[in-house]
Amino acid sequence: MSLTCCCVFSASCSGCGPGYRSPLDAMKGPREEIVYLPCVYRNTDILKPDYLATVDVDPKSATYCQVIHRLPMPNLRDELHHTGWNACSSCFGDASKKRNRLILPSLVSSRVYVVDVGTNPRAPQIHKMVEPVDLYWKCNLANPHTSHCLGNGQIMISCLGDPSGNGKGGFILLDGETFEVVGNWEHPGDAVPFGYDFWYQPRHNVMISTEWGAPKALAGGFNPAHVMEGHYGSALHVWDWTTHRRLQTLDLGEEGGIPLEVRFLHDPDATEGYVGCALPSTVFRFYKTPVRLITDILISLDDRFLYFSNWLHGDVRQYDITDRRKPRLVGQVFLGGSIVSDGPVKVLEDPENQPQPPPRIIKLSLDGRRLYLTTSLFSSWDKQFYPDMVKEGSVMMQIDVNSVSGGLSLNKNFLVDFGKEPDGPVLAHELRYPGGDCTSDIWV
Repeated sequence: MSLTCCCVFSASCSGCGPGYRSPLDAMKGPREEIVYLPCVYRNTDILKPDYLATVDVDPKSATYCQVIHRLPMPNLRDELHHTGWNACSSCFGDASKKRNRLILPSLVSSRVYVVDVGTNPRAPQIHKMVEPVDLYWKCNLANPHTSHCLGNGQIMISCLGDPSGNGKGGFILLDGETFEVVGNWEHPGDAVPFGYDFWYQPRHNVMISTEWGAPKALAGGFNPAHVMEGHYGSALHVWDWTTHRRLQTLDLGEEGGIPLEVRFLHDPDATEGYVGCALPSTVFRFYKTPVRLITDILISLDDRFLYFSNWLHGDVRQYDITDRRKPRLVGQVFLGGSIVSDGPVKVLEDPENQPQPPPRIIKLSLDGRRLYLTTSLFSSWDKQFYPDMVKEGSVMMQIDVNSVSGGLSLNKNFLVDFGKEPDGPVLAHELRYPGGDCTSDIWV
């Protein structure tokens, strides 16, 4: 599952650049009216291009809970995945910057699409396409994943591998105006064995990057033998943000296998954060010192709550992290997953001693104040673990969030069923709000 917390930012601010001056200011922004989702046909039986869907999430709208626009890509089998912005709150002090281009890296084809969402936010159009050869020849990198805008106006994208499909964790830089490939962010020889996500904290001159696996191992689905063969990562990498040099590698061991989403606290003065590790379903806290298949995590803009989704277990959890060292579970919602009570997987031992959840047929939605979810992760893994979803399409849901004392509950009045798309069932993944959200913006 992919989840996005609904802490939406204003698209503009009188006399300033994009986003907000601070995370707490951002929490006062207006409610979102539309969201963008990449929809994937790779690994389905439908030979159609991936597309960017625009979904109406305004309860007052006549087209509420509907796909109102579809922007098909010009190529097949791209595997659109995560998205980012050309400008965000890191450029707040620059009035010349506008958040008007959505960056769509293609995880498999290695293309990068730049989409114009400023001219008509409800009907985006392709602005530019960066071809794979530019990544290959200029950076010796492939399989782009996470995109973040930088305070200097450039765009930085993490990559999973080299052009041959081997693991290689490096970063490409795009010019923020022309969207041409500038080159590598890291120095020659400083790339790490694997790449995936990254987050930077400029006030402490640090960036943290994570590891997934070698692209050639990922493409065919998850094979546990590949973990033993060293095709998946288990480390965090600490970088000097100013010099672009790798300072430290933190080996998380077996308990930290496949560390994916990484999040610093939103407070730009904070020196700690969290990373979700997929293989053992653990969350690690990392911090500065004087010297279940978890697939997505996020932190509320006031740094009070941490949310994560268990893609195989089938639940979303909310933890109170006011005490950073002792997170406290305060909310949980089950959405089905692989261990439903009448399913093929039986739980033999659970340290939390919870019963297996009942099967849930999703014809309702989950209204998160305003926590949105999609059920697709990566088409190769979707096909392996949830073959019915590949045939029937994924769904978009919402969860109501109690942001005062904690708590999650289902809303049964919202569901976007991507099994009913005009060209057939499709796999919708990560969401993005036009004005930014708590996984896209970084404060400097």
